[in-house]
Amino acid sequence: MTGALFEITFYLAAPFWLLMIFAPAWSGTARVAASPLTVLPVLAVYTVLAVPVFPELWTAVSSPDIDTFRDLTALAGGAGAVWAQVIAWDLLLGQWMYLQSRKLGLSPLLMGPLLVLTILLSPFGLLIFLAVRTVRLRRRDTLAA
Repeated sequence: MTGALFEITFYLAAPFWLLMIFAPAWSGTARVAASPLTVLPVLAVYTVLAVPVFPELWTAVSSPDIDTFRDLTALAGGAGAVWAQVIAWDLLLGQWMYLQSRKLGLSPLLMGPLLVLTILLSPFGLLIFLAVRTVRLRRRDTLAA
């Protein structure tokens, strides 16, 4: 069951990513992206995976070191719980990026690939987005002055 839950975790988030990437101008996409409830199915999977390994999870987060974390992720439930947590936070991050991009008038042709990068390697996607956002905000402030 743990393997199946690990596998479906991404698929629970995928519809929201697909909306933001392929239907960015649809009004429903903005409404969906504005809701933090999109992560509830992923967090349900997280809970199911985390509860059986809670003692190991608690040890890993309350006294973090690389060996304790390695021990946690060596457990199927531990690795699955960490994966579900990453998927949930990445989705919230992607939603924030999407909403910010709409507010700043960034092109969907820029944001689509950037959101895909965020799905795969969220720290890199976030760094690039923050740079683009900073440039856009500075340009907007310069034009307004």
